[in-house]
Amino acid sequence: MTKEPMENEQVEPEKLLIDDPTNFLFHAAYATYSDLFDSANTIEAKQDLNEKIKSLKDKEIDCSTFYINIMQHRNVGRKAHHGRFTLNTQRKKDWRKKSQRQDRIKRHKK
Repeated sequence: MTKEPMENEQVEPEKLLIDDPTNFLFHAAYATYSDLFDSANTIEAKQDLNEKIKSLKDKEIDCSTFYINIMQHRNVGRKAHHGRFTLNTQRKKDWRKKSQRQDRIKRHKK
C-alpha cells in the first residue's frame, strides 16, 4: 500500500539542488536560500522560497529583487530594526569611578 496525500493535505516541498558555484551572485543567493529553507517552519514559506530561487535561476528576476522578495522570511523570529541605533558609551575614568564605588558598597554591606 502506498500512502497518497489527501486533497486537503499538502506535500512538504523539497529543497532545490540547483547551486551554481561558477556564478558568485547566484551561489551567494543560493546559500541564503538554503539557510532560510532549512529554518522555515511552514509549507507555504518553503514553497515561496522555491519559487523565488527558481525565478532567479531562470533569470526572471535579478539578485536585488530576490533579496527584497525573501526579506519577509529573513525577519521572522528576529526583531527588524530599521534606521539608527544608539550606543551608550562612557569614559574610562567614569567607569573606573563607578566600579570602585560599587566595590566599596559591596565591601561594607557585609
